[in-house]
Amino acid sequence: MKACVLHSIAPIEQNPLELTEAPQPQPGADQALVKVSVCGVCRTDLHVIEGELPRQILPIIPGHQVIGRVEQVGAGVTRLKVGDRVGIPWLHQTCGVCEYCLEGKENLCENATFTGWLVNGGYAEYAVAPADFVYPIPEAFSDEEAAPLLCAGIIGFRSLRLSGITGPSPGKRLGIYGFGAAAHITIQVARHWGVDVYAFTRGARHRQFALDLGAAWAGGSDDAPSVKLDSVIIFAPAGELVISALKVLKKGGCIALGGIHMSPIPPIDYQLLYHERVVRSVANNTRQDGLDFLRVAAEIPIRTQTRIFDLVEANAALNALKHDAAPGAAVIRMRY
Repeated sequence: MKACVLHSIAPIEQNPLELTEAPQPQPGADQALVKVSVCGVCRTDLHVIEGELPRQILPIIPGHQVIGRVEQVGAGVTRLKVGDRVGIPWLHQTCGVCEYCLEGKENLCENATFTGWLVNGGYAEYAVAPADFVYPIPEAFSDEEAAPLLCAGIIGFRSLRLSGITGPSPGKRLGIYGFGAAAHITIQVARHWGVDVYAFTRGARHRQFALDLGAAWAGGSDDAPSVKLDSVIIFAPAGELVISALKVLKKGGCIALGGIHMSPIPPIDYQLLYHERVVRSVANNTRQDGLDFLRVAAEIPIRTQTRIFDLVEANAALNALKHDAAPGAAVIRMRY
């Protein structure tokens, strides 16, 4: 099969992904082989490629927002059949027996594996995944529309929940720092729930994008709206934004850090944190987060804005993401 393979860590500007022929994987017991149609491009892919995540396994095929159809199933698979349209997400598999799995916190599993980081992902014509960890994809979405939902959407949904917005919340005020793929989905859920959204982002184009999606206000990261915010989500991987966000957060409010990697957070003046303000990280997601989000996304329905790249253009797609040249979400398409 054709695949984009990372052999060594390097800045994406050096175009380190190599389009090559790779062995087609075969499904083992309880696994499904998926013929990939598209794969969303995520900032986490950049963190893998540029070495910002630990536990590097090389060579690796990145990509964890995979949409395709089941080509073959392994022994023991009963919930999927050949031809089903499914999504392979970031959470590849958990152990099911550690304390976190037993407490319903599988996103914190001690032995979890992750698609496109610790096992091969979807920048390829085929991918395998445990049948119990793939999602059925609602018919409301095309393949290209669905791909960004599998990470940008799910992690945005979990970030909303952990920020204190767990459902319809008319009149609540939410700040979003960084307006890329995750933010452009999260704002649609928030607006569906009656939440007023305040977007903090670089550049007039991204601010206008936020306003077009229903933001009540858009400004720069150091700007301050005229009101304090109930909750904040930071998607941009810049630790200094925590300080900016605390300055606009109400007493008792929560900041959810939606990225897997962030630059160092500067020292926090205790008076900024005082009055029971909370700063918390968002780590991965549970399968239930994904199921809940995809149901809500189909009800709204979420409309993702995508820019399509061919597999041969994977390096270009990631460069566009890093340099904010692709509003919404980049998606890699397979050509057969």
